Amino acid sequence: MMLLGRGLDARDNQTRQIQDAVSNVEKHFGELCQIFAGYVRKTARLRDKADLLVNEIYAYAATETPNLKVGLKNFADEFSRLQDYRQAEVDRLEAKVVEPLKGYGTIVKLKRDDLKATLTAKNREAKQLSQLEKTRQRNPSDRHIISQAESELQRASLDATRTTRQLEETIDNFEKQKIKDIKNIFSEFITIEMLFHGKALEIYTAAYQNIQNIDENEDLEISSNKLRKAEEEEEEEEDEDEEEEEEEEEEEELDATKEVR
Repeated sequence: MMLLGRGLDARDNQTRQIQDAVSNVEKHFGELCQIFAGYVRKTARLRDKADLLVNEIYAYAATETPNLKVGLKNFADEFSRLQDYRQAEVDRLEAKVVEPLKGYGTIVKLKRDDLKATLTAKNREAKQLSQLEKTRQRNPSDRHIISQAESELQRASLDATRTTRQLEETIDNFEKQKIKDIKNIFSEFITIEMLFHGKALEIYTAAYQNIQNIDENEDLEISSNKLRKAEEEEEEEEDEDEEEEEEEEEEEELDATKEVR
């Protein structure tokens, strides 16, 4: 009986440790899933803001001098191209990071079902042990009843041992798969981010060069020429107005002379 009691205590400790392990995964994988999902949503919102920025740069470029116009348009083309890679980043993070973490909700539920089956078998064993002790106290000389109770306890103990062993194997596999999945998930995350940022560096370098290639002197000369041309046109208009005024004055003087005659 003492050995059986120690066996029950040992299984209790095992079950508690397994419960703690499953609860720990449930808690932290759930938190990781939520945070990574938020990270992906913010990345998607950044892509949306970048699209708005691209549209505004195109609109502004259309109003500017030739070199600035071309430089801004080329910059916007590169920045727009980057958003395609950002969208790919979002899609990959969702598929390779968020979804696998989300899948642990189902995995944890299955492990809890396994735990429940083990606890049920363990409780049945404890109940049969208690029943055997009561039978021995009430009917110490009735070997038939005691033998029946011992047989029931033996069956319950075998069932509890079997389910506990199965649970141990299941949890061992669970722990191995957990570590493997964590390695895969974080490796995928780093790979996806490195691919995006590597491409981003390439595109930002091209975008930077497009801005640096803007010839401000040529644009300033074009602007100055426009201003000079506008001034010349204004002077011509003023000269034409003066000529018209002189002609009108001459006509008025001529008309006045005719009236005097």
